[in-house]
Amino acid sequence: MAAAAESRHAACRTRRKRMLPLEGIKVIELAQNLAGPFCAQILAHLGADVIKIEKPNGGDDARGWGRLLSPDASSSFNAVNLSKKSVAADLKNPADVAKVLRLIDTADVVVQNMRPGTLESMGLGAEALMARNPRLIYCSVNAYGTTGPKKMDPGYEPIVQAFSGMMMMSGMPGGPPVRMGTQVLDHGSAMWAAIGVLAAIAERHRTGRGRKVDTSLLETAIGWWTNPYSGYAATGEVPERHPTGSRGVVIFEGLETADGPIIVAAGNDALFRKLCPVIGKPEWASDPGLATNRQRVERRDEIVQEMERILRTKPRAHWLKVIAAAGIPCTPINSLPEMLAEPQTEAIGMLQAVPNLERDVRLIALPVQFDGKRPPIRNRAPKIGEHTKEVFGDE
Repeated sequence: MAAAAESRHAACRTRRKRMLPLEGIKVIELAQNLAGPFCAQILAHLGADVIKIEKPNGGDDARGWGRLLSPDASSSFNAVNLSKKSVAADLKNPADVAKVLRLIDTADVVVQNMRPGTLESMGLGAEALMARNPRLIYCSVNAYGTTGPKKMDPGYEPIVQAFSGMMMMSGMPGGPPVRMGTQVLDHGSAMWAAIGVLAAIAERHRTGRGRKVDTSLLETAIGWWTNPYSGYAATGEVPERHPTGSRGVVIFEGLETADGPIIVAAGNDALFRKLCPVIGKPEWASDPGLATNRQRVERRDEIVQEMERILRTKPRAHWLKVIAAAGIPCTPINSLPEMLAEPQTEAIGMLQAVPNLERDVRLIALPVQFDGKRPPIRNRAPKIGEHTKEVFGDE
């Protein structure tokens, strides 16, 4: 175990020698919980020097969310604060605010997700900071957006999933609301924020001036409605909920076999015709009433029920083998441990060793590669105020 861990750390050190796209960019993070910190972590993975400002007593609230992964922080905190520095500063203390302002004067980017109005009251709002530093890119992530009756309201992931209708997007028709199992709004908003920051950096090369970048959990949620909404706009019909696939494409969903579920995605007419003989229904391929997807949708219940009956006669390993051999996309419906055990997961290198972390665990890296190389996790998440003296010096 120790030898394997050292091998992974050595690989990390080798990867770190490679120049990263945002090296030389300084980011000040005035954020906590998930969306803002995840945006700043994306920038850190891309090579930026990210300095996280935390409360001296307790730090980021997410340090206390869930089980400990490091001595002073939860797994949630560690997941979205890798490769950063932490500075302890009391933003209610004018002397500490003055130190942070001097830091921001030489920064490229500020990322914040505080409740609307909070930083403005401390002299740390976009207008004040961009007046001091015209090259500054000021990125804000909030719950509901910058305009409208709810612009000042706070909100967490489940609150905005509920408000935006996302809890009625998945699940069974007529069933109870279903929360998306991961933080699709926090992480999605962080991604839009990072895209906005990168675009502003590119523009600054031409103009010499920064930009104010805004996004929100609600805008992200509405954005995830892009395809279902287009159908609603065309017909006025609310999209039907489905637990594993789409009711608008047949066959395109999860189905039970003799010993576990699989997904089969015969997403066009040619794939459907290939599927028919594999499942012992060659007559479907020549049935003029099933020639197009629109026709199959009309007979969806009949097709799905018969296919489920057939698939339940043999184990999923059999069906995965023969369906894949016919060139039809299919996969087991994995649990998290099953996904982690897949050779493909290991091959793409999304799980990386974390330098200097007290525990021998791997965490999830950036889902982007450059020239066939994934940016490395450069360091563990910081302890509260670990870099205060380094960053502020003798102030």
